Amino acid sequence: MKKILMSLTVMASFLTVAAQSAGMNVKDMNLQVNPGDDFYEYAGGGWMKANPLTPEYSSYGVFDELAEKNRTQLRDLFLNLAKEKHEKGSVGQKVTDLYSLAMDSVRLNAEGVTPLKADLALMETFKKSDMTAFIAKLHQSLWNPFFSIGIDADLMNSDANVIYMDAGTSGLPDRDYYLNTDADSKAIQRAYLAYLEKVLVMNGYKKGSAKKVAKQVYDMEYRFAQVEMSRAEARDYTKLYNVRTVEQLQADYPAINWSQYFELMGLKNVKQVILEQPKVMAVANDMMMNLKEADIINYLKTMVITHGTSYLSDDIAEVAFDFYGRKLSGQQERKPRWKRALGFPNSLLGEAVGELYVNKYFAHGSKEKMLKLIGDLRRSLAEHIAKLTWMSDETKVNALVKLNSFTVKIGYPDKWRDYSGLKIDPEMSLYENIKQAAVYETRRQLDKWGKPVDKDEWGMTPQTVNAYYNPSTNEICFPAAILQDPFFDVNADDATNYGAIGVVIGHEMTHGFDDQGRNFDQKGNMIDWWTEEDASRFNELAEKLAAQFDKIVVVKDLHANGHLTLGENIADQGGLRVAFDAFKKTRQGQSGEKIDGFTPEQRFYLSYGRIWAENITEEAEYQQTKSDPHSLGRWRVNATLRNIDDFFRVFNLGPDAKMWLPENERAVIW
Repeated sequence: MKKILMSLTVMASFLTVAAQSAGMNVKDMNLQVNPGDDFYEYAGGGWMKANPLTPEYSSYGVFDELAEKNRTQLRDLFLNLAKEKHEKGSVGQKVTDLYSLAMDSVRLNAEGVTPLKADLALMETFKKSDMTAFIAKLHQSLWNPFFSIGIDADLMNSDANVIYMDAGTSGLPDRDYYLNTDADSKAIQRAYLAYLEKVLVMNGYKKGSAKKVAKQVYDMEYRFAQVEMSRAEARDYTKLYNVRTVEQLQADYPAINWSQYFELMGLKNVKQVILEQPKVMAVANDMMMNLKEADIINYLKTMVITHGTSYLSDDIAEVAFDFYGRKLSGQQERKPRWKRALGFPNSLLGEAVGELYVNKYFAHGSKEKMLKLIGDLRRSLAEHIAKLTWMSDETKVNALVKLNSFTVKIGYPDKWRDYSGLKIDPEMSLYENIKQAAVYETRRQLDKWGKPVDKDEWGMTPQTVNAYYNPSTNEICFPAAILQDPFFDVNADDATNYGAIGVVIGHEMTHGFDDQGRNFDQKGNMIDWWTEEDASRFNELAEKLAAQFDKIVVVKDLHANGHLTLGENIADQGGLRVAFDAFKKTRQGQSGEKIDGFTPEQRFYLSYGRIWAENITEEAEYQQTKSDPHSLGRWRVNATLRNIDDFFRVFNLGPDAKMWLPENERAVIW
């Protein structure tokens, strides 16, 4: 449920009226464009021209630029660690050995697909009579055939951990990739089938058999897609919160002995679960009961093969990249091996790496400066709430209580995660170490069952260039990695920083009051604290904003999805409004003094426009529009600013501007 509970966004920077050499750079702009015609190009066109896509990227933006800097920093950390001697079982040993295993192309290529053979043989032993025990064993490792479970905070009682259950498997990014029948979608479907066939052949299947198995697996995934909620529909938490007792599970989905399953998973005395998509679970149950044993074996073996492609030799990894990178995203080359290798310790030992990263690269004084800025933004949002004309006083009081109850996490956790139970063995293959790590992490997650929610736990590592709001803990979090130039610069002027980190802070705060976050109270419980009239007025304004984005043509005949991106679009708009009003109270905001020919207010909006500068392939635009709740950078700028009265005033824009939206058509929520 973390993927559901956390709404992720990126931006950042800080402030002080200071050196003109820092902050927004005119070279990043395209002054040949009228700001009222295409502000996205006007603010970031120079940066986009100077940073064309390289073959290893399907999209490259300002955030990626900072991520590249972070990769270089992490690489230096790992290389320095490799020069030291480490005791077996230490963090240094684990990080160094895991990175070395991923870097050892000679060994990986010599091993080929051999590391998979033991697991492929294991799948051959599957018997339908042993369905429950076999599935439970796989669910504790790398694989989640048919359905999956996880432990997370109860949406209705945020202090308690509960079991969530989801169903279905998919090799394509979204259900629409299976369901759409246009020519481009059909081409992707054929390419996916060809990919499955190739990797099956590489693992011992004969060509004719591989073709048949690929089609069978595809058809299974298609059946799941047919009944799966759309991503926009799944934004409604109430539709995902379906309480089922163990007895109800047994009656409705008898393919599994549920009491036995939970016992084997180490979950004692389970009485009920939260089933996210009952219709998909019904399809999974039908498959487990009615598919032939041989078909289930082929399904399981295909899962082993496709999950292993990133941990094996270059030839099979290249086949996977050819489909997922080139075909789906438009990326032409795999990233250099050292960048790919970083990902293993960075994900499997995330907070251990984070502690090393913070100790070397994080300016600890940033925490205090961020706390001050967050206080300014919190007061600004409170003022916005108090002035709302569409919300009643009763709901305003509850909104302000929630706002003042936000937990703030900055930089890094107060307590670091313990990885002493995770073993990394350089004598084992990379694949075997990854599988061992998956077992460890699954056990760690399942052990949360029956314990209170740890609200000090972080949902991102400190080295992540991002930020988030989590409604179940009512918290906003800003990892260390985003608190640096170009997002957080103590030498930049206030306008630059309020337009970047200021907006992201306001953005994450506004998530507490978007179409999803507003359904949770100050304690993180899914409780309706709105009056019926206020909820109706909010929904009317939200629908107005969604309709604006629905009209946007992204690529070819594909339109943006205003309901899928509604929460992020609300937060973008709210973050801009709140940060701008907070900025106007600063010394620079009140001075009117120009820098590089631009007023402070203009620099605020230019800073916001610049951080979304990005070059992107059509394939990646399509994939993001179909599967990502965030709008593309161009529309986070141009479509959002059309609703901001101050933007038009600051740049002296009128009805002749292409971005102009009549005042009565603007959607103003927060």
